[in-house]
Amino acid sequence: MRPRTIVPSAAAASLVLAALTAVPVGAQPLDAAPAGGLRAADAPPPLEDLVTGDAVMQRLQDFQDIADANGGNRAMETPGYEASAVYVEDALRAAGYEPERQYFTFEDLVTDDLSLTAAGVAVTSDVYPAEFAPDTPDDGVTGPIVQPADALVQGCTADTWDGVAVEGAVALISRGSCPFADKALHAAQAGAAAVILYNNTDGALNPTLGAASDEWAPTVGITQAAGQEILAAIAGGAEPVATYDLQTHVEEFETFNVLAQTPGGRDHNVVMVGAHLDGVEDGPGINDNGSGSAAILEVAVQLAAATDGGQDVQNAVRFAWWGAEEVGLRGSTHYVSDLVENDPAALDDIATYLNFDMVGSPNYIIGVYDANESTYPAPVEVPPGSAETEAVFTDYFDGIDQAWVDTEFSGRSDYQAFIENGIPASGLFTGADGSKTAEEVALFGGTEGIFYDPNYHSPADTIDNVDATALDIMSRAIGHAVAALSEDTFAINGVGNPRVDAIEAEARCLNGKAYVAVRATNGEDEPVSLRLVTPFGQRAFGQVAPDANAYQSFSTRSASVDAGTVSVVARLAGGGENHSQTYDVAYDAIACG
Repeated sequence: MRPRTIVPSAAAASLVLAALTAVPVGAQPLDAAPAGGLRAADAPPPLEDLVTGDAVMQRLQDFQDIADANGGNRAMETPGYEASAVYVEDALRAAGYEPERQYFTFEDLVTDDLSLTAAGVAVTSDVYPAEFAPDTPDDGVTGPIVQPADALVQGCTADTWDGVAVEGAVALISRGSCPFADKALHAAQAGAAAVILYNNTDGALNPTLGAASDEWAPTVGITQAAGQEILAAIAGGAEPVATYDLQTHVEEFETFNVLAQTPGGRDHNVVMVGAHLDGVEDGPGINDNGSGSAAILEVAVQLAAATDGGQDVQNAVRFAWWGAEEVGLRGSTHYVSDLVENDPAALDDIATYLNFDMVGSPNYIIGVYDANESTYPAPVEVPPGSAETEAVFTDYFDGIDQAWVDTEFSGRSDYQAFIENGIPASGLFTGADGSKTAEEVALFGGTEGIFYDPNYHSPADTIDNVDATALDIMSRAIGHAVAALSEDTFAINGVGNPRVDAIEAEARCLNGKAYVAVRATNGEDEPVSLRLVTPFGQRAFGQVAPDANAYQSFSTRSASVDAGTVSVVARLAGGGENHSQTYDVAYDAIACG
């Protein structure tokens, strides 16, 4: 990773100084240097005003039309996915980008046998094995049907199975109140041989357990109607026994990501923005995740329009529409893994990653990934800079008096591979299968006790079930964050405007006297003015060429010096005060007696 702070030791500095041989440029006067700390860059383009919910909703209508014309879905390896990608690419080219496809292959499971019978009821339609759950043994799992002891039979805590004969049984559990993974885990830990999750609203239930684990039991989702039919059969005297059989095999698939980057901006300090383009096979996938895909597409188009086709940005912005997210975050994982293996320097060049997966839920929250863990302890390691990325969103919401809440920084979306490799991340989320609380209703309206998106992973995830208010709030916030970070990521990774590389400070001895030597390299693609400021004097350098150095050794007029700090003030030549940046670097004490 590129260093996030610049505080070299004297030993490290001496090695670098010994290796540098460039001749320093001549000194020229500078205007008065800034007082220190971060200085404001040019005002970013006002994308929060230019990116509107109405425009994003029109793009969602286009995704809906694509799904309607292509078998009702936009899943990977389908005509609907191909048409969705062409739509994104055409819009990007019209805005001045040069989109590229990144193809990749992967192995995934294909179902060979799937059957479920419970209390004599053969469930023959809308039967969905939970993502990440294991297969059953060859002849399936058969056991008595049991339910958790809580009033709503939702099994959200371990104690709901107290007193229930779960060992070897098939747990029948209602959707609601907590993630599917919690329900499946508590049932399996209590001894269930299989788990049946039934919906608590109309429509199919296609559950995910979030990640692979040895603790899962075979788990399947069914409709509310099927669950009620099973319960009615038991109440009518049918034997409460269930048999669930799932057999799968591994098959290779090919799909692709769509990538596009602004032609301007620092390509060594890239702001990356992503959303998955694919949906599930069972519906058009308009909230999940047409909403995130449409929002970042509109942001990309408006950013280009406001910045001379993407030329007039300080930091390059790279947009990604990920493939195969719905089958295990495949596209984003491939992208990061490819950089790790083949171009680690390019991975280091990513300043931060912004993720948008579902931003128009009908029973929405305005959720921000809780990178600073102020509400939820993260179950993953949070890379440095993530909390500062989160603050870009929360400061914006606070500034416009928009209520927001934390949502767990879980890594269970396309930011997972980035954070696993040390890239800061944050994002926005309006909710999926969690249930809305009374406190959230007070903040955002909606209905307590039902899911943020009752249509999650179902045929009902259509344009008619996207909340226009949530979509507008989130789309403008995405625009604001992209615009702000396209100008400056200093708070996240210490890369300011303008950029200075290889800042080194070393205390050393010469003829019994202590000196402090300072060197800095222009990291911009144009001339920069540099001022080296120490407690023992300062020196100004004008028009330092790209990759050239400014160097000065300052006498302390003493035989020793305590540890201290020097500053390097950088200003784009002719850029004015709004293009200034101050960097601080430490040096160690030395005695020359």
